[in-house]
Formats: sequence, C-alpha cells, structure tokens
Amino acid sequence: MSEQTPAQGAGWFAGLDPEDADAAAESVREGRSEEPADWPARAVNAGFAESEEEYYETLHEATVAATRRAVRERERADDRQVIHAVRAMDDLASTTNELAERHAEWAGAVFDDAGTGVGYARDVADRVPETDAEERVVSLARRVVSLADERDAEREFLDRQVPAVAPNLASMAGPVLAARLIELAGGLEDLAKMPSGTVQVLGAEDALFAHLRGNAPSPKHGVIYTHEYVRGTHPDERGSAARALAGKLTIAARIDHYSGDYRPELEAELDERIATIRERHEGGDGE
Repeated sequence: MSEQTPAQGAGWFAGLDPEDADAAAESVREGRSEEPADWPARAVNAGFAESEEEYYETLHEATVAATRRAVRERERADDRQVIHAVRAMDDLASTTNELAERHAEWAGAVFDDAGTGVGYARDVADRVPETDAEERVVSLARRVVSLADERDAEREFLDRQVPAVAPNLASMAGPVLAARLIELAGGLEDLAKMPSGTVQVLGAEDALFAHLRGNAPSPKHGVIYTHEYVRGTHPDERGSAARALAGKLTIAARIDHYSGDYRPELEAELDERIATIRERHEGGDGE
C-alpha cells in the first residue's frame, strides 16, 4: 500500500494512471500502509476504477507485473549468473566425457591408433577424413572439442565472477567450490542465512535422508569434501576439519552478502585451525 496513511484516503493506486502497468507494479512492490482499509471502495471513490471488479482486475495485473519484475531482477543478479554458470559447466563436463568415450570407441574401430579422452578427440579433430566413416568420427571429435572448450570457458567465467560476487568465499573455498555452495543453497543470501551445520552437509542430501530414516550414519561432510582441508586431512580428523571449514565458510558467506568487503584474516584463522587439527592426529590424540 501507499506510504500515506489510510486516513488520508490513499492506496497503492493513488495518483496512478490505471493504464500504466509499470507504475502500478512499482507501487504495489514499494507501497505500504500502517493499517488495513476498504481499498476497493476507496479506489472507486477516487476515480481510479469504475467498480470493485475493475479494481481487482487492475490489482491482479499489477501484482503479476510486480512478481515478474522481481523474478527478472533476481535472475539477473550476479549470484544467479554464478548458479547458471556452474550448472552449465557441470552439464557440459558430463556430456563431454560421455561423448569422448563414445568417440574413442568409434575412432578405435576406424583408425589404426587408439586413445581416450578429450586429448585424443583433439588429435582426431585435426585429421582430414578419407571415408564417410572417418568424416563422421572427425566430426564427432570436433563436437567433443567444442563442448570441452565451452566447459573451460564456463570455468574461466567462474574464476572471474565468483571472486567479484563472494570474495571471502571464493578465496577460502576456491571459485568452483564457492559456486557449488551458492548453487546448492539457492543463492548467496540463502547460503548466508544457513547455519554452519547445514553448510557442512550441502550436497550430501541423499546420505542425510538415509540417516534420518535410520539406514545410514550421519554424514560428516557434503561437497566441501573436495576442499583440500577436508580431503587432505586424515580420516579420523575429517569431521573436525569439515566443521572448522564449514564454520568459516558460513561466516565468509555472511560477510560477502551483507558487506562485501574482503577479510583475509578469516582465511588465516582457518589455516591455523586446520593446522591444529592435523597436528592433533600427528600427535596420536585422535578425535
């Protein structure tokens, strides 16, 4: 509703042209009222609408337009671009690997030499085909190379974009893992609002649900396992390392969302904590 009070007789429609959908959408999104009122009747009395039915039709159009604008703004936000990019990179990686395997099988049946992976596809892509079969194999190789290049381009985009969106998270986790955490959470704001225990098991939802059903132990970590501080720590201490990492990543996400300033001391504190955890195992104390 409008910032004016109901006693003044104003609503979200005050001063608006009923045909101006954009202005109506903005008023619906930004306006407010301190108390409820009979807004349909006031709209009719103010000459905004000829009837209550017309008022509700206009309100419906305005709220739909406001919702669409909000969705567009959210989708264009920097963290949403990170989410789309990391999903695209993962899809491209999966498709590239699958086609590279298919290409290697086919190329091995056509050419005398054999190989595997994208590297082999790059080699075959440079050849001049002499038969119809070779032409198809070379064409497939070029498609594999193209997909691999696009995958690499998405990775390069993340390397540039994530530090700009979440400098502390990117520095501590690396751009790709930071992007995965943002994607799994649904956005940087959502990640910033999560407790560290939830951040710790992001990506391990299947294992967590199995644990809640009583069919498996509680997972100690999710996607953060790929971080060297978890993966590179002795199994007996990985739970402690995962908790320490998740705690600092949670703080980093909150700082990135609410202030955006880079704080290198966070990473230094994490380094010190992980060193202590690893020394504990080396000293034979265990968890």
